[in-house]
Amino acid sequence: MGEVKLLGSWSSRYSYRVIWALKLKGIPYEYIEQDLSNKSPLLLQSNPVHKKIPVLIHGGNPIAESVIILQYIEDKWPQNPLLPSDPYEKAVARFWVKFADEMGLSIVKVFRSSGEEQEKARKESLEMLEIIEEHGPGLGQKKFFGGDKIGMVDLAFGLLAHWMGATEEVTGVKIKEAGKFPRLEAWMKNFKEDPVIKENLPEFKDMVAVMKRRRETLLASK
Repeated sequence: MGEVKLLGSWSSRYSYRVIWALKLKGIPYEYIEQDLSNKSPLLLQSNPVHKKIPVLIHGGNPIAESVIILQYIEDKWPQNPLLPSDPYEKAVARFWVKFADEMGLSIVKVFRSSGEEQEKARKESLEMLEIIEEHGPGLGQKKFFGGDKIGMVDLAFGLLAHWMGATEEVTGVKIKEAGKFPRLEAWMKNFKEDPVIKENLPEFKDMVAVMKRRRETLLASK
């Protein structure tokens, strides 16, 4: 099969996407934690373009960017599929994976900003949540996005189940209004209760502490 290594960071939602995929498919791997303030030669060599995590190294070959890594894992190890086999359904799933990344960037703006800029980002994030609640595939009908088993769309939206709450805690800004998103909230509960996900999530309080320090540094540098 070839040796599998994952370069990641314990608080990164992008790293966890890959961890979850490997665990769901039963792929053994070596996890190598990265200090992002002092990037290792292995990380810089493996991802010389963006110099970011996560990076999957399989048989000595590095693959960067979480969504591309998920696609590679799906192609290389087709057992326990994360995407539908039907071409149309697969295209729909890929659309929502892309939307999840756009949603993530919007939430990051809430974290990194303040004042009017932050309020604009909050409204943008809220609008995207409303779109997911209304149009998300399978929401309200099935346990997960598009089915009764976790798939790639669920992994992509994992930030909503854990990291969005941490952002709200750190910033004091409420992004998701309580009771307004019953289908999305049901999905979040199902997702976090899945054994693979539950056993592979960063501690919320530790994540909040790290994010508080990071936000203070960001705002002080502006």
